[in-house]
Amino acid sequence: MSVQVLAAEMAEVELKDVPWIVESEPKAVVTSATTPTMEPMVKTGDPSPGFLTPNTKMPQASAMKRTDPQQNGGEAFVNRDGTVAEAPRLKKIQFADQKQEFNKRPTKIGRRSLSRSISQSSTDSYGSAASYTDSSDDETSPRDKQQKNSKGNGDFCIKNIKQADFGRREIEIAEQEMPALMALRKRAQGEKPLAGAKVVGCTHITAQTAVLMETLSALGAQCRWAACNIYSTQNEVAAALAEGGFSVFAWKGESEDDFWWCIDRCVNLEGWQPNMILDDGGDLTHWIYKKYPNMFKKIKGIVEESVTGVHRLYQLSKAGKLCVPAMNVNDSVTKQKFDNLYCCRESILDGLKRTTDVMFGGKQVVVCGYGEVGKGCCAALKAMGSIVYVTEIDPICALQACMDGFRLVKLNEVIRQVDIVITCTGNKNVVVREFLDRMKNGCIVCNMGHSNTEIDVASLRTPELTWERVRSQVDHVIWPDGKRIVLLAEGRLLNLSCSTVPTFVLSITATTQALALIELYNAPEGRYKQDVYLLPKKMDEYVASLHLPTFDAHLTELSDEQAKYLGLNKNGPFKPNYYR
Repeated sequence: MSVQVLAAEMAEVELKDVPWIVESEPKAVVTSATTPTMEPMVKTGDPSPGFLTPNTKMPQASAMKRTDPQQNGGEAFVNRDGTVAEAPRLKKIQFADQKQEFNKRPTKIGRRSLSRSISQSSTDSYGSAASYTDSSDDETSPRDKQQKNSKGNGDFCIKNIKQADFGRREIEIAEQEMPALMALRKRAQGEKPLAGAKVVGCTHITAQTAVLMETLSALGAQCRWAACNIYSTQNEVAAALAEGGFSVFAWKGESEDDFWWCIDRCVNLEGWQPNMILDDGGDLTHWIYKKYPNMFKKIKGIVEESVTGVHRLYQLSKAGKLCVPAMNVNDSVTKQKFDNLYCCRESILDGLKRTTDVMFGGKQVVVCGYGEVGKGCCAALKAMGSIVYVTEIDPICALQACMDGFRLVKLNEVIRQVDIVITCTGNKNVVVREFLDRMKNGCIVCNMGHSNTEIDVASLRTPELTWERVRSQVDHVIWPDGKRIVLLAEGRLLNLSCSTVPTFVLSITATTQALALIELYNAPEGRYKQDVYLLPKKMDEYVASLHLPTFDAHLTELSDEQAKYLGLNKNGPFKPNYYR
């Protein structure tokens, strides 16, 4: 075929023959509750994008392309004999709803609004799985809004009830990774072991917590809930719960005043008296002791998840001020050896990546504390090629760190050289102003413990230091000489403030919490005194067994002779109650 004929045929190529040009509007398909994606723009039988069918005609290499200025930038192919053939004109792609070209630039936009736009997009890209949490431009405090769900109920306070559909999808995704809770819901739903229970809760309000709350409701309980962390609430999940009839008082980015107001709204309702407490950190228990001590006359028990909250309970018990039984879930085997270890092993990297985009290979990191949380963090960072140091007060944990290959140091020995500082001790003032002053420029500082007491953030709020918001939950704190550190979540819990945690691991903890509530609520009078108890090992083992089918795991059974030799029941428990 001659070059002239080829060029002439090129002019007849229709737009539809070029596979990467699509005239119709692409259809958005939400594949999960968090990430809307675009449906593939190739019909069945079409070639993959970027590849042409054999019938599509393209110019040979001998044809040269030029731009004709008289044709407003239109392109043409110049053949060897000098003849010119016009190339097919490509339509400009437009937004179907806005009719705005892709190359259109914003004009006359103020610096503040532009900065806000950048901040919002950063939040959407790098924030927690609650991808709709920070995308609202509504700055009105939820406390100033009057919201009602589709049934006319307004006993809640959240960011935006219109996000309920997105939250419902996230909850449905979480249900797939929480087999034990779903099994518990199915097995015990007919018996309603929590019928008559009025549970007031203060935990992280995430999709995983929503599955727990709906399980408690299916087992007969009434629930009212607040958040235990001002940054960890997934707004769309809170909306889904409110739409489902739950009294939820929480939103992402609460102030300290909002935090206590939400807890008070959960507790202080005329005609409603809680008889069970599910706490994470001890703030709810503290508030009831402080404001409504008479409520404990009808409360049957407290279930506490965190090391901070458990510490407070033991203090109350020692002082003789604990007036109801309490279940220490934090020190149960299913919490310590799974949630604290495996959850943090994965979520520490997720939180740091989403907030800072840091590369871990070769970075020097100091992890303060080598409990189960510290072990998980160190293992993850070591696997990514980081040089990891550990600080520890306990000789046993210190020896474990040494035998795991980590160098045990004092914080002041390495504070000038490390790139990342991570606290996970459950203590206070682990990283004080002295250490913050000596850190290198660009050092990342974060906390993996429950409370925000480990890093002395208050000491950084002084006139000589400048705070600069980079993106949601990421701040530069700048010294007069220009040195800056990167502070994450203002020293609060990194993984639930800045990213997410593995749902399957939370299924283990949530199931343990549910069984602890059932145990305390149904226990005959006198079984539990006004003290702090560990979950019986039989229940720990039951929680673990509910998760084994997910892995198609098959337990070996003891023979009668073996059981007699070990002095065990064939069906367990296989560990003594003091085992941790």
